[in-house]
Amino acid sequence: MIIKNATFITSAASPSQFLRPEKPVLAVVGKSNVGKSSFINMLAGQKKLARTSDTPGRTRLINYFDFGDFILADLPGYGYAKVSKEEKEKWGRVMEKFFSDRANVSYVFSLVDIRHDPTADDVSMVNYLHRFAYPFTFIATKADKVSRMAVRERSKAIARFFRVTDDKVVAVSSETRLGKEEVLTLLDTVLTNLSLYGREASTDDGEEETGE
Repeated sequence: MIIKNATFITSAASPSQFLRPEKPVLAVVGKSNVGKSSFINMLAGQKKLARTSDTPGRTRLINYFDFGDFILADLPGYGYAKVSKEEKEKWGRVMEKFFSDRANVSYVFSLVDIRHDPTADDVSMVNYLHRFAYPFTFIATKADKVSRMAVRERSKAIARFFRVTDDKVVAVSSETRLGKEEVLTLLDTVLTNLSLYGREASTDDGEEETGE
């Protein structure tokens, strides 16, 4: 896949603002400061398409980007302790509405920091995706922060933790562009499956919930 000119479309603060485009929608989820904006910018080949911030929890909107063959939805980061309880509950309800309707999203990239074990919030997100049978792939971010050997070891550890096969974890680095071609190849496969089988297209990502 070649992404030529990705552009920002709009932001949604409530379910009434969710987009329902004819193109498939792919979502990016992950904890605050895991590198979602950097991942999106890497795919787009741009530096400032998605705004990055040194302040975790700053993005509280669903941001939509047009990537040509698909729409990418960047969801608010979860797990930031300094966000108020009311704000967490509000966005919990928005996320529930977003994922409860399969018309809102067809595939998910679940981002985790390659340097650390998945958090309880990561586990909750993944269990949610399993429960509603969403096809998804893990993106292990910040791979440039560890050695090459550690990239392989940590990727396999994440796969074991979530009880998925090794190919369900793609290590990436927005600094070195490691993993970009692998993700673009994956996107080709995902979009081909969606065109053949529609929004219900899925892959076997495991049947058991993660309780670790």
